[in-house]
Amino acid sequence: MAWKNLFDKTASEETIERINSLTPEKNPKWGKMNASQMLAHCNVSYELVYTDKHKKPKGFQKFLIKLFAKNIVVGPKPYKKNSRTSPIFIINDERDFESERNRLIAHIQKTQQLGSEYFNGKESHAFGKLNDKEWNVLFSKHLDHHLQQFDV
Repeated sequence: MAWKNLFDKTASEETIERINSLTPEKNPKWGKMNASQMLAHCNVSYELVYTDKHKKPKGFQKFLIKLFAKNIVVGPKPYKKNSRTSPIFIINDERDFESERNRLIAHIQKTQQLGSEYFNGKESHAFGKLNDKEWNVLFSKHLDHHLQQFDV
């Protein structure tokens, strides 16, 4: 499947429009997260790139993640509904909708402005070096999955 190229300004703006059409009252078509938690969950992908907030897996743990999860995350197939996620992506507490939405939009804009060259060969948190196309799939597929979850 072809994913939107979020390094492209038009594609990133279309994704931001979808995010802006989300409301805190919107119920998911599947899953347990509310809209605020989903936005916080999506922010984790960017926190892994732009912060040191999350502990990096090492050694055998990193090997297993690369072996079993990398192709699911950066491969072409869409995510399955209610599929398992890494513990760092689980959001159980309540979050402020506007704050999480604004953070996510800022992350998308920053990523688009940095461009594909910045990401080409950049080390990921758990998967080693990824090329720009893999980074785009990582971001684009994840966002699309959750925006579909909330029918936006």
